[in-house]
Amino acid sequence: LVFQLGQPRIWMSMSRDGLLPGIFSRIHPRFHTPSFATVVTGFVVAVPALFMNLTEVTDLTSIGTLFAFVVVCGGVLLMDRTRKVEGAYMVPYVSARYIVPLLLAGILAYTIIEEAEAWKAFLEWGTGHSFFEWSLFQHKIPYLIFGLTALVVAVLSFRYRLSLIPVLGLLSCLYLMSELGYTNWLRFVIWLGIGLVIYFGYSRTNSKLVDGG
Repeated sequence: LVFQLGQPRIWMSMSRDGLLPGIFSRIHPRFHTPSFATVVTGFVVAVPALFMNLTEVTDLTSIGTLFAFVVVCGGVLLMDRTRKVEGAYMVPYVSARYIVPLLLAGILAYTIIEEAEAWKAFLEWGTGHSFFEWSLFQHKIPYLIFGLTALVVAVLSFRYRLSLIPVLGLLSCLYLMSELGYTNWLRFVIWLGIGLVIYFGYSRTNSKLVDGG
């Protein structure tokens, strides 16, 4: 229900920015709600729910929401802290230079000691005489993505003194995404691909944000 109420308004805002066709920002004259976007959202939510079980729907919803949080945290890190925008909220700055590398190193050391069997199972990518089996490796891809990203973020935090709050937000959300499994990641990548096609096919050339409009 929350997404049913929120998604039409997201599409309405995107339409007003030129990222979606103008019909998505159409407001109902009586109810003053984004009518077309609400109807489309209803179909997008209801039709897949007829063919998927509730767990698949909720997991796909969760991974999409978490990725949105990851993008927001990443966007905050990319913003220029020296530029002041009137009326804009400024995230309190705490340097992540030492905290994040030490925190990740501590977590890694703790899990190696306390979860030795889990690490052993994670590092086994094959069975018997086979060193590598895709059926085993594919389920570890989300964790590898998280591990590599955490390593890169730790290095960047130390080198560029990144802000602690968005760094922790990015890493925590990405970790929760890694817990959702390979199948959900595959579905998410397909859904993301559809979104990128729409962006490069329509939104990029029609965006009002390009010229500051």
